[in-house]
Amino acid sequence: MSKVTVIGAGNVGATCANVLVTEGIADDVVLLDIKEGVSEGKAMDIMQSANILGLDSRLKGVTNDYAATADSDVVVITSGIPRKPGMTREELIGVNAGIVKSVTENVLKYSPKAVIICVSNPMDTMTYLIHKTSGLPKNKIIGMGGALDSARFRYFLSQAMGANYNDVDGFVIGGHGDTTMIPMTRFAVNRGVPAAEILDAETLAKVAADTMVGGATLTGLLGTSAWYAPGAAAASVVKAIVSDSKSMITCSALLDGEYGEKDLCIGVPCILGRNGIESIVEYKLNEEEAALFAKSAKAVHTTNAALPC
Repeated sequence: MSKVTVIGAGNVGATCANVLVTEGIADDVVLLDIKEGVSEGKAMDIMQSANILGLDSRLKGVTNDYAATADSDVVVITSGIPRKPGMTREELIGVNAGIVKSVTENVLKYSPKAVIICVSNPMDTMTYLIHKTSGLPKNKIIGMGGALDSARFRYFLSQAMGANYNDVDGFVIGGHGDTTMIPMTRFAVNRGVPAAEILDAETLAKVAADTMVGGATLTGLLGTSAWYAPGAAAASVVKAIVSDSKSMITCSALLDGEYGEKDLCIGVPCILGRNGIESIVEYKLNEEEAALFAKSAKAVHTTNAALPC
């Protein structure tokens, strides 16, 4: 039996809960929100599809009752204000830091052994904040951003190649920001064939550029942050943990010398399993990639320095 709690019943949190239930990823799901009635209503709506879809998972919505989250194996934190058009993720730091810190404290009262997945923006810095305030082992705190960025990268790759989404592979490292993420075009493939052998350099560069502003593009179109892919990405990280799959997914992890960085949460390829981050995979970066990663790390360090004391 697996129990997963999703904190925040906004668009991303509710989508994550919906995927967890409809895909049968968790047996027992709790959706919690501070606003009365929202989590209960969304949970009821989702569960009214149970008979239609033949679902077995259970979903319960609660208003600010952390006791209902007790003994969760995994907790997904989506709480915080979303981006508006023209806003960067970093501009959310002041408000969301207080929210994430409070949520983490309440979660750990009832689920001290849970793996925590952070979705709240600025995601790398919020993940770092959880590390600094929770006392949890570093393998049990994961930032979701790289999973989403990599999914967007694969989407743009498949569109450029005219290929099936599921035949394309690629990943993104670095910070979860419009100017800090690094689509690893050198390792992108379609059925094992390098993308660089299929797409010309200009097209491949456009794929990378479109990936980097993928979130901002959607915010501009929707008037708020996207939610379907972010919610599904968070659920995919949960799945890797509860199923102990040992899947490699890019996540924001606390580095201790890996990729030449320390005391920093940033997107790197991770092996995920029951214990959270089982290991960090260190690809050998070329000179250009290493320089981009160092620049990205510097930007995340700068954002971290803005955290309220």
